[in-house]
Amino acid sequence: MAAAPRTRAQRRHDTEERLAHDVDVWVATASPDGAPYLVPLSFDWDGEALLVSTPAASPTGRNLAATRRARLALGPTRDVSMIDGTVEVLEIEALPRDRGDRFAARTGFDPRTEETPYRWFRITPHRIQAWREADELPHRELMRAGRPVA
Repeated sequence: MAAAPRTRAQRRHDTEERLAHDVDVWVATASPDGAPYLVPLSFDWDGEALLVSTPAASPTGRNLAATRRARLALGPTRDVSMIDGTVEVLEIEALPRDRGDRFAARTGFDPRTEETPYRWFRITPHRIQAWREADELPHRELMRAGRPVA
């Protein structure tokens, strides 16, 4: 028997737990002409935005810089948190050292040490949805237009 649908407050809590404790996120982007691209990237959450890093010349790096938009997915398909966000692009040396150190400690990867030119991408959520099964779809929105949904 399937579990009862979670309340919006419980889904918000579960999403916050994922942001605080997960290390990887699926990042979906599109090129300016609409070609989709999907990759897993490590991230750090600072309570306001997710920080990811990828080579500047990679399809994801180019797409994030060009469109300044991304869709992220945390968790398995039957317990997903979907995040639509706007992207701020930072050159690798522009991020404060303590933030880069925190990212490296959390993810086990430090893009500042790579020979390939990397950039940081700070993704600020403007829409968040979370659901497990169809019975949670009616109230899946947790954030809309950057504001929590009651």
